[in-house]
Amino acid sequence: MVETKNHLADQTSPYLLQHADNPVEWYPWGEAALKRAREENKPILLSIGYSACHWCHVMAHESFEDEATAKVMNDLYINIKIDREERPDLDKIYQTAQYLLTQRSGGWPLTMFLTPEDQMPFFGGTYFPDEPRHGLPSFKELLHHISDFYQNRREEIGTQNESMNTALQNIYQPSYTEVNLTPDILDSCNQLLEQTFDAEHGGFGNAPKFPHPSHIERLLRFYAQSKITDIEKSRALHAAIFSLEKMAAGGIYDHLGGGFSRYSVDQYWMIPHFEKMLYDNGPLLALYAQAFSLNYSEQFKKTCEGTTEWLMREMQSPEGGYYSTLDADSEGVEGKFYVWDRAEIQSILSTDEYAVFAPHFGFDGVANFEGQYHLHVFKTEKQICEDQSISSVEFNKRLDSAKSKLFALREKRIKPGRDEKILTSWNALMIRGMAIAGRALNNKEYIDSADRALDFIRNTMWENQRLFATYKDGKAHLGAYLDDYANLLNALLEILQARWNTKDLNWACEIADVILEQFEDPEFGGFYFTSSDHEQLIQRPKTISDDSTPSGNGIAAFALTRLGYLLAESKYIQAAKRVLKFAAQAISQSPLGHTSLLNAFEEQLCPPQIIILCGEKEALTKWHEECNHGYAPQRLVFSIDEDKKDLPDAVAEKKHKTSSTEGVTAYVCKGIKCDAPVETFAELQKILAETSIQPTTN
Repeated sequence: MVETKNHLADQTSPYLLQHADNPVEWYPWGEAALKRAREENKPILLSIGYSACHWCHVMAHESFEDEATAKVMNDLYINIKIDREERPDLDKIYQTAQYLLTQRSGGWPLTMFLTPEDQMPFFGGTYFPDEPRHGLPSFKELLHHISDFYQNRREEIGTQNESMNTALQNIYQPSYTEVNLTPDILDSCNQLLEQTFDAEHGGFGNAPKFPHPSHIERLLRFYAQSKITDIEKSRALHAAIFSLEKMAAGGIYDHLGGGFSRYSVDQYWMIPHFEKMLYDNGPLLALYAQAFSLNYSEQFKKTCEGTTEWLMREMQSPEGGYYSTLDADSEGVEGKFYVWDRAEIQSILSTDEYAVFAPHFGFDGVANFEGQYHLHVFKTEKQICEDQSISSVEFNKRLDSAKSKLFALREKRIKPGRDEKILTSWNALMIRGMAIAGRALNNKEYIDSADRALDFIRNTMWENQRLFATYKDGKAHLGAYLDDYANLLNALLEILQARWNTKDLNWACEIADVILEQFEDPEFGGFYFTSSDHEQLIQRPKTISDDSTPSGNGIAAFALTRLGYLLAESKYIQAAKRVLKFAAQAISQSPLGHTSLLNAFEEQLCPPQIIILCGEKEALTKWHEECNHGYAPQRLVFSIDEDKKDLPDAVAEKKHKTSSTEGVTAYVCKGIKCDAPVETFAELQKILAETSIQPTTN
């Protein structure tokens, strides 16, 4: 047994704790490890992953749990383990460096080798196997080779590091060619989405296929524009709705327990990579709720209901915050929790239940996952009803009964691991999704769940006017990043539309002020990913493109614009404009990579419609629900009881005892221009009909 001291036992990250018993002498990122590397002049082996990462687990089992490999690591390196979900700043830096070194996209696990004096990367990759295969050396061979290279080629490494440092510092510098964005960029983005749209299976591109909710949201927002042709509207709407239908019918959606997996390994949305991430499900929930507002699709409604039920049942902590992820693996096998044998299904379902369940989910055909079956819709309700001469009511009665039985049976299995850390930015994405779904489906339970999560963040992760990024086991720590502040600001503006709370609006202003004071680049505009008082690293990232989550710069520009118009506060609007000016060239070169910034640009081009309803509490409900009817992506609606006190000046000046005989007065503004007060419900309906797309029955 190798005697070594592992330094991860007191960490909050479940991912780091998974490695606390490794024979590797792991350190968390911090001065203790960095100082030792400098003193012993050993290169740093930096390993970045996360708890739900399948290949992270594979590399851990093959190498980090192996005594012989651990001995090599301990003898030759100072070993640092990072949870990319807790330290996205480090992940962004070293993923960028990995690309600069290899000209290949990165991923997880990320394996980087750093010089000890400055933490500059001189070699990198992702997964390395325990034995040579797939054109890769064994990890042990690599460890020896890199160590020899470090000991014997210092001058060469030093030259490379100088070039790397220059590249890292220059990568976020603005172009000296000024670009002015025009409305045509929205058309260009839509055309690119049409070109990459999979007309047969939905979604964009080929396998592996990711949901890309920001792309679908962009299509829906484009469809809502008034100045495009009917043909453009039809194409954009079809691509969005068809993609949502195919995803909801696919195996990427959990038809028994609700919620979406990370991505599909095939082009059909059939077999997912089974991990479930909070940050995927928040935006997808919002998207399905928005799409439901367009067509009242029963499929979309059920998808929202299944996702919210899963969230509240499995992902909301007793304290209120939302947990981060569910693993892909259970009992060490990917997908084991979710797949079925045909005989097992037949043994538990009645003949009538199996008669609809089997063709619906493909159990009457060939197994689709390593000799077993994973639920994916093969035949629709309409097809089965016609084939078997049964009614829709009978079909759903049998199917619901079958799913209920199988869900109960599945609950007895050993469940995938759950990462129970609570991340501010991911919680904010889900709070926004729950607020939008609560309004679209008129479900107070969703709003209450979002409120509990919001209260948790305020009470536990907000201290001295600053946010923490992560929480677990009673400990909130790590200064928050741009994405934490931006997503929380955006979420607050959504939940305020579900129920007014002046305290939340004041909090939104405090968050916006921190963004401007701590994150803005005062010279070139835009926001850094880390705050001005953050730990100094080899780079201060200033990312503007969307990746697995929307760009913090895009969300900040979008939410600041909305807050600025709500409060008539120009400093927020001007900061958002500076973001767009900084990012203009990147947006024009790659619109698909910057859809969150395009949404912010659209809000600048066409300022949002803001409706403030003031009046008697009971009468407000009818008016508020009418405002939430239909699809209006550039509308904000705030409903304020006439008894509310301590309102901001911009809101208070519109709120007074209503003179309307119907008990409510509506104040409708577009940007900085406000119309005469609306005193009748009929007049309000007329205004809404002109500025929203009313739902059609699907």
